[in-house]
Order: sequence, then C-alpha cells, then structure tokens
Amino acid sequence: MGKSIKVYIAILVLVFALILIAGSNSPKRIDWTPSYSVNDKIPLGLYVFDKEINGLLKKQKIERVSALTPYEFLDSKYVPDTVVGTYKIKGTFLNITEFASIDDQSMKELFYFVSHGNSAFLSMKTFPQLLLDSLKVDFRTDFQFSDSTKIWLANKNVSQKKFRLIEGMGNYYFSKIDTLNTTVLGYQANNENKKRINFIKVPYVNGYFYLHTQPAAFSNFHLLKDNHYEYAQSVLSYIPKGDVYWYTKGQNSESISDSPLRFILSQPPLEWAFYLSLIGMLIFILFNAKRKQRIVPILKPLPNLTVDFTKTIGNLYYQEGDHDNIIDKKIIYFLEKIRNEYLLDTSKLDDDFIKKLHHKSGKDENDIRELIFLINEYRKSYHGSLEEDLIRINNAIEKVLH
Repeated sequence: MGKSIKVYIAILVLVFALILIAGSNSPKRIDWTPSYSVNDKIPLGLYVFDKEINGLLKKQKIERVSALTPYEFLDSKYVPDTVVGTYKIKGTFLNITEFASIDDQSMKELFYFVSHGNSAFLSMKTFPQLLLDSLKVDFRTDFQFSDSTKIWLANKNVSQKKFRLIEGMGNYYFSKIDTLNTTVLGYQANNENKKRINFIKVPYVNGYFYLHTQPAAFSNFHLLKDNHYEYAQSVLSYIPKGDVYWYTKGQNSESISDSPLRFILSQPPLEWAFYLSLIGMLIFILFNAKRKQRIVPILKPLPNLTVDFTKTIGNLYYQEGDHDNIIDKKIIYFLEKIRNEYLLDTSKLDDDFIKKLHHKSGKDENDIRELIFLINEYRKSYHGSLEEDLIRINNAIEKVLH
C-alpha cells in the first residue's frame, strides 16, 4: 500500500469520526413524513387520534377497518334483496389520509353505501376524480399557507374561534361546488388571499358526503399543540351520531424492513457515514485506476532465422569439405551486408572503396584493407586446398563486421 493511499484512508477515517461526533451531539431530526399511521408518533401520524377518538366522537361505536378494502368491507355487509337490498350496518365511513387512496371499485361501493342513508367523512388533500365528478366539485392548489393563515368553521354555533394551523397543512381548497345542494362548513384564509372553502357537506340520494381538505388537523402535532384539538373536535362534530367505520388499511405501519441496513439508515449520523464511505471508496477506485498503469508485457525480439539458417548451411558445407562454396557464400554475405548497412557500391573493391568503408563503419582501415586483399586474391587465383583460405577470410570478415 502506497504512502498516498494511507493518507487518503486516514483523512476518510478522520472525516467519519468528526461526523459521528457531530451527529451524536446534534438534536434528533424531526420526521415530518405525512404517514397518517395509527402507530406513528411522528408529528403527522395518527397515534394520538387513535388513542383519543372515543373522546372526540363521544358515545359512538368505532370499528377499525384495516384488513379489507372499502369495497370488500362494505360488500360483505350488504344483504341482497329481491327489491332493493340493504346493508346490515348503518353509520359513517371515516377515512383520514394524505392523498386519495380509494380505488374506483371501492368508490362505487361507497356511493351505494351512502345512498342507503349513510354518510362518508373523507379528510384528505386530494379526492378520487370519480367522487369529484359525481358531486360536481372541483379543487385547486394555488392557496399559499403562511404564518398569517387562519382556519375556521362556517357555523359560529359550532365554533367561533379561528385557529392558526400551519404545520403539515396543504394548499388545497374547493374552487367549484354545486351551490344549490352543497353546504359550506369551513374556510381558510390569510392576509394575501380571500377566504377559501376547505370543508363541505354534499347530499347524495339519502345520505351525505363530508369532504375536508386538511387531514393534518387530526395529526399528533395539532392534537397536542395549544388548543388545536378544539378545531378537530368541532370538525368531527358534524359526523352524524351512530357507528363509525374508520378505514385504516395501509396506515398501520406494520411492515418492518428486512434490510440489514435498516438501523444504519434510520440514524442520520450513521446514514451520512455510510454514504460518505461509499463515495470515498468510489473516489479511491477511480484514483487507483488512473494512477496504476497496466503492466506492459515484455516482447522478445523475433530470432534472426536467416542467420541461423546460414550457419546451418555453412556447417553442412564445412562437413562436406566444400570450402570453395563456403568462401563464396561468406563473400556474398559480407558484400550484401555492406550494401544494406552502408549503401556502398561493391562492384569494384579498390582503394577508394576501402576508404569509404573505413569512414562509414569506423572500422580499422588495415583490417578492411587485409579483407579486401584476401577477397581479390581469392577471386584471381586457383586454389587446390582452401581450408586455410576459408579460415583466414572468415577471421578477416569477423573483424570488419563485429
């Protein structure tokens, strides 16, 4: 491990240690997730509402519906009849959540339930489109909540107070209603906007829909802050007396993550340390990949097969005693090499040739002169026994070429 890598690792360890120390001393981060779960104690959970619902809806039977969809629950309570049919239960269907979570089939069943003289109380920031279209209602989101925003009920006999509910509230309000049939029950407003409708009562056949756009009013935060619980109590007072079927499916937070990282990711200091370690490893890999050059393989030069072949042929000639042929091949090889390496004309081996070869090759002039003399002598005369000549010419060539 290089010295620079050790420095990088030491810096990362130091950064992680500082993060952990800073995180341990910092206050725990508040989770403002709008879960509306009956088991969540976070600000926008319904834990307090779940515990206090019997006090908020006094002398009313509360049945929690958590295992079935609205369609499955209501359909199981329906008794078919040869004429019109009826339900085994009567009362109010209650649902408090962040956004619309009721499917179309359940919505149709809910319409049928209300048409039989029952009611539905829905507090959510958005509503199923099927519901809005059927009740001739529309909503918008251009309202801006601020510190000056007030929220109140239309009927002063129910409550004359105006409440400052800010945290978790939405910019939703009803922009269009059927004024002939719809009753306005509540408003919201601030200094910049005129009052907007956020709570209505709409008749449907023999029953009623109560639509409320601010579910945060029933959250842990507002039920425990100042007198905000009075607003929630006043809104719920519109629910008709009788049984209440509170739909909480998907709001129980019963599933626990099986991820081995769930504890690390649930603690902000550990979560930051985990992500920074991943970033650090990525940086380390990138730097390491750039700084380390790929190993260059050693390529052995190709062997000079021509020289080996020449030596083999030469040995054969020597063993056969064909010295004359070997000398000829030696001279031819020498002159060919001179032509290729020094670009000299070898057709005339005279004194001028000797001087040019001496200057270009840097070899001793006497050695060159002796070699040229032996070559010329060999070419002029007839030899009976050439072994001694072969040795002399070969030695002379070796001196000049090596």
